[in-house]
Amino acid sequence: MKLKVLFFGQLRDVVEKSEDALELPPGATMETLWRRYASEYPKLREMASSIAMARNQQFVEAAEPLSDGDEVAFMPPVSGGSGWIAARALPRQFYAITREPLDSRPLVSMLQGDHDGAVITFEGVTRDNTKGRKTRYLDYDCYPQMAVAKMVEIGGELLRDHPINAVGMIHRVGKLEIREASVAIVVCSAHRQAAYDASLEAINRLKKLVPIWKKEYFEDGEVWVEGGWEDGVPRAAGGSA
Repeated sequence: MKLKVLFFGQLRDVVEKSEDALELPPGATMETLWRRYASEYPKLREMASSIAMARNQQFVEAAEPLSDGDEVAFMPPVSGGSGWIAARALPRQFYAITREPLDSRPLVSMLQGDHDGAVITFEGVTRDNTKGRKTRYLDYDCYPQMAVAKMVEIGGELLRDHPINAVGMIHRVGKLEIREASVAIVVCSAHRQAAYDASLEAINRLKKLVPIWKKEYFEDGEVWVEGGWEDGVPRAAGGSA
């Protein structure tokens, strides 16, 4: 069977490619595939406890069986109109990945309703340093379709668990200069506390569940920013903690 294999973030640097085509015999599992690459690239094996795996844009365990035509992805820990790379609109919800500069105002206009007494807008922006180390710019990588799917999942749970009326999330990828926004989240509700609570949960969960990675470029070098997966996300080495 033929598979399409994707690598993201620092894993692209390890294997020196972002995509591969591979053939495996019938009955192969995610573990079969993982062992193949881990044996070829020892650095992957060292990172196994933090690498998450997906089959057709859904997180899976190592025992997951594979089928002909599957799209498989290996992913390091996440770091937390026109121009959409991937997007999905639902009633009073909107989620997207873009390379364009972010502007929260159109998202507010799209989501806000007459019954909303509170609209919380959060933007994460690029700062000029990390722990005193001078930052030149950031570069974001992403698994677009899966990223939007996970945003939809988070948004649905926020609407279920909080008394809010609308939610939207847009994340930018590519090169970001200092003071540019990387993510915009809008939450609308009748009362402010619900909007505050849901907005905070949205960014915290996005940074640990949505497959987006950040590379920070300093004056004296660059580094992929280490993050961590949300509890429950399976890892290449087995387990989900």
